[in-house]
Amino acid sequence: MAETLNQQHHADDHHDEDVHDANYQAPPEKTIEEIMAADQEDESLRRYKEALLGAAQAEKIIVEPNDPRKVIVKKLALVVEGRDDMELDLTGDISQLKQQVFVIKEGVQYKVRIDFIVQREIVHGLKYVQKTYRMSLPVDKMAHMVGSYPPKKEIQNYLTPPEEAPSGMISRGTYSVSSVFTDDDKHIHLKWDWTFEIKKDWE
Repeated sequence: MAETLNQQHHADDHHDEDVHDANYQAPPEKTIEEIMAADQEDESLRRYKEALLGAAQAEKIIVEPNDPRKVIVKKLALVVEGRDDMELDLTGDISQLKQQVFVIKEGVQYKVRIDFIVQREIVHGLKYVQKTYRMSLPVDKMAHMVGSYPPKKEIQNYLTPPEEAPSGMISRGTYSVSSVFTDDDKHIHLKWDWTFEIKKDWE
């Protein structure tokens, strides 16, 4: 992230075009039953799919019956070694998340963790995209392939590789972030904005 702060980026008003490759064609969506029925003659592949899908093949896993979504994003956390995780609850009014400002010490290594539930069907090619702005100008973008996940009763999570917070007096200040959790089929499972502030030290 620090390397990109001094680079000039063109403003981009088409966030969804950034998230998805226009030339990419996602594979056709299949149910768990269809996935299990395919390639039955390949013993090693059959066993692999059984291990991947686990109990999902035996029953339709529905964690939150009143929510029709396959992917329910529950929480975002900033993870810094030696400190308690800083968490954002994504299950409430996400329009208010900008009011909760994370303070990050300059130059520190941190990771982003996303907690989510997958229910009803397997989800393919989950992706997390995060764009960071300062005074409305883009300064950084990260995009991570999260992977394919079967439905489970437990919360699943994804942890990004380490990022380094910018350092130096010029880098201190408030940053706004736009995050998107999407997949191969171009479903936007959740899109939210949040804020962090780079300071000389922790508060």
